[in-house]
Amino acid sequence: MSNINRRTLVEGSLALMAGAAFSRAAFADADPILLGVSGPLTGPNAQYGTQWKQGFDLALDEITATGGINGRKLAYTFEDSQSDPRQSVAIAQKFVSDPRIVLELGDFSSPASMAASPIYQRGGLVQFGFTNSHPDFTKGGDFMWSTSVSQADEQPLLARYAVKRLGLKKLAVLHLNTDWGRTSRDYFNNAAKEYGAEIVVTEGYIPEERDFRSTLVRVRDANPDGLVLISYYSDGALIARQARQVGLKQVICAASSVYSPKFIELGGEAVEDVHVGTRYFPEDPRPEVQKFIAGFKKKYNGQEPDAFNAYAYDAMNMAAAVLKIGGTDRKAIRDAFAKVKDVPSVIFGTATFDVATRRVKGAMNAELVVRKGQFTVWDGKPT
Repeated sequence: MSNINRRTLVEGSLALMAGAAFSRAAFADADPILLGVSGPLTGPNAQYGTQWKQGFDLALDEITATGGINGRKLAYTFEDSQSDPRQSVAIAQKFVSDPRIVLELGDFSSPASMAASPIYQRGGLVQFGFTNSHPDFTKGGDFMWSTSVSQADEQPLLARYAVKRLGLKKLAVLHLNTDWGRTSRDYFNNAAKEYGAEIVVTEGYIPEERDFRSTLVRVRDANPDGLVLISYYSDGALIARQARQVGLKQVICAASSVYSPKFIELGGEAVEDVHVGTRYFPEDPRPEVQKFIAGFKKKYNGQEPDAFNAYAYDAMNMAAAVLKIGGTDRKAIRDAFAKVKDVPSVIFGTATFDVATRRVKGAMNAELVVRKGQFTVWDGKPT
């Protein structure tokens, strides 16, 4: 090789190295694109905020490793709402007035989110309610979008599992006495009746309730052949324990909101043979699921992820896909939700929004049962 060619090669290599160093420096020095998160970090739902952060942070690691958002880092600021509508409203006012925040994620519960929706709509800031399954959430305005499966779609799946697959004909339904719980109850009860079941008793309970024995005695006296829980994992596990204590041995079915290793940890033997329909199951062989699980275990010292980790991970990746199209203009971001196509997703496989409903269709559905202290795919055999 001639001296000229060697010099050209060396100069070209040095230029490439300098360009790469400049890009890395520019990436590090540029202000991050900032998202606002409204969710629970304290209070009765604090564990969900912790799970969100784990999913967010794993996704951000991957987004940063692939160059960020058009060469800029993505970051978030998390405000503690305790999933309380009064707090979520105050946070919405703060986020809307902060020009640095280009997109909001949350709140955890549909009531907390929907209380704040008018503020986000008037302020022109997208409210991305990725755990908001209330069918009316996205009806709050064209700045409301969601990757959460609507209860109008989810509860009929649970009803089908209970009535058609498990053969339960007389059902007792216990539900959180919140807007989410009552709406879920109505969709479940209507679907169960259409499948031919009778609802022999329906009982609501407040989120802070801890003693369910008097309610469960009324359930026992109604003599159902199945008990349905529209609960979160902590109250669902407690109800299951107390149900067994008062002599209820009937089959228990639970909404996907109980699906978590914590449900088994808190419920112990009482949740053995409980049936659960869920949107996420770690034994799913799809590459999107297995990539998420491997990354999560590596980052969090072997910890098993649950559905709420997956919801948050998916939400951050969807936010990144939207921002790559919409940039940092709030109105352009709203419009970009309608343009994203087939975003890789743990929950959906690939996610594309239905523009009419501003939700994603086609969530995966797994029929699970707790056997030998772990969730497993139901084999079709009676408990």
